[in-house]
Amino acid sequence: MARLSPLMLLPPALFAALALTFYIGMQRENPEALPSAIAGRPAPAVNLEPLGQFETFTDADLRAGEVVLVNYWASWCAPCRAEHPNLEKLADRGIPIYGVNYKDKPENALGFLAELGNPFARLGADPTGRMAIDWGLYGVPETYVIAGDGTVMLRFAGPITQKVMEEKILPAIEEARARQ
Repeated sequence: MARLSPLMLLPPALFAALALTFYIGMQRENPEALPSAIAGRPAPAVNLEPLGQFETFTDADLRAGEVVLVNYWASWCAPCRAEHPNLEKLADRGIPIYGVNYKDKPENALGFLAELGNPFARLGADPTGRMAIDWGLYGVPETYVIAGDGTVMLRFAGPITQKVMEEKILPAIEEARARQ
């Protein structure tokens, strides 16, 4: 009788583990949504460098009693350009948006704002991406709805379209305001 090598069991075991991982992933409410480790928790620390003459924001600004959005963006990001008009619409509604310019050259970032307008109430730069790591950033653009007590109510990865604004961002803002 031939003896079975333990190495012969390795491929079926790896396949079974991979199949189980895929199965569990497909059982999520929305399998296409990226999970957020910080939703429902206090916003991570803010550590920004100034960008041009714009006023930056701090941890205290996120806990000042007002619902705000924190939007990560970059001049080299095409989806950031696409979402920009919707950020301006939100700003026109009186919703403060704090911008984080991500891994960008300051002159390019300032040129982007000069060309498209500045919807940001406050703005700073994260040139190394260190703050983005703490926030769990997947990529730009990415927007967070922050309640007045500093709790992250929603993390949305991707550009804010009109549909996203109406179905996700505005309801999260209302939920955050209801907490106050």
